[in-house]
Amino acid sequence: MRALAIAAGIVFWTLVLGVAVLVFFPGGNAGEPVAVVQVESAPPAAAPKSQNLDLPPGFGVTGPVTAPAAPPLAAPPGTTMMPAPGGVPGPGGSLEQPDRHGEAEGAQPAAQKVATADLTAGIDATGSAPLSAVPAPALVEDSQYGPLPKIAEDGRRPAEVYARPSRYGEVTGGPPRVAVLVTGLGVPGAADVDVIKGLPPPVSIAYGAYGRSLQEWVTKARDAGHEVLLAIPLEPKDYPAEDPGPHVLLTTLPTDENLKRLQWLMSRYTGYVGVINHMGAKFEVTQASLQPVLEEVKRRGLLYLDDGSIEGSVAGQVAKNVGLEYSVAQVQLDADQMAKDLAALEAAAKTQGAAIGVAKAEPATVKNIAEWADSLEAKGLVLVPVSAAMRLQRQS
Repeated sequence: MRALAIAAGIVFWTLVLGVAVLVFFPGGNAGEPVAVVQVESAPPAAAPKSQNLDLPPGFGVTGPVTAPAAPPLAAPPGTTMMPAPGGVPGPGGSLEQPDRHGEAEGAQPAAQKVATADLTAGIDATGSAPLSAVPAPALVEDSQYGPLPKIAEDGRRPAEVYARPSRYGEVTGGPPRVAVLVTGLGVPGAADVDVIKGLPPPVSIAYGAYGRSLQEWVTKARDAGHEVLLAIPLEPKDYPAEDPGPHVLLTTLPTDENLKRLQWLMSRYTGYVGVINHMGAKFEVTQASLQPVLEEVKRRGLLYLDDGSIEGSVAGQVAKNVGLEYSVAQVQLDADQMAKDLAALEAAAKTQGAAIGVAKAEPATVKNIAEWADSLEAKGLVLVPVSAAMRLQRQS
């Protein structure tokens, strides 16, 4: 009997305990350990870094910058969208806002001046930003002379990779575009390379193959936002009384010797989009000498700009024959009549849609170009790099 009483007591208290658990611990996890996990919200996505963009009047940011969202950039009335080479977003994409790191609170966005300064990643007070890294290994061929430009196995060309990206270079129609190339650096008797300080980033710069630390100066120019061309010395009419420098290409030399000289010139530094003639009044009118040179320029994925100073030049016809990306400057910007020549450049752009001017690097010339660039927005003009103007001229 005693054992039966004990068993009954155990059953009674088991039932009481079960009822208590159901009353005080509803939810089905009574008696089991419960894991507590702290969930942290993911950090907000970083705002996309913007491209180096040259924008037309009316496309500026007029209010406070709100990152990362931005309205799409629509083409102006009457314009046609063109595909963007080299992976640069075309104007149908999103207009990215500038990186305002380091701006004082309440400061105006750096993109207010849209004609001469870009919306760029890491934009500073001067409106400049680095371009693509140099050298791009896929675009370099090792040679007995040094690094030579080449077309990458995937088809990328130095003319595209090393160009200053310009969103407005991908649209036909709309505001006229002007481009300026400053020459006279890295050649015999060249000006001090510091003379280019203060130039707006879309202005392109040509260096020759002579002088010390050329790669350093080219890199600094690109870091300031300028795309670069290589000036190659071509035989003038009165050579050797007028000598454009060592390794000059001559009509009296066999083709293989001229090509060796051209490769030596091309190997002095990397990071240029193409070449421009330095002198050449005799060489550029001699098709038999010029054609192999322009074929080599094309084979290496470069463009060719004729400075427009040579009467009777056959460069345009030869370039067409070999399929080379080519253009000729419309205006020679003379330091003694700069205002007149800049007005002529504007007029050419309004007539043709895009125009290129070439100026020699001198302190007064650089100052005049910088001041003129500040006036373009009010005139309805857009300043673009030379490669963009050349592309637009081919499309028109």
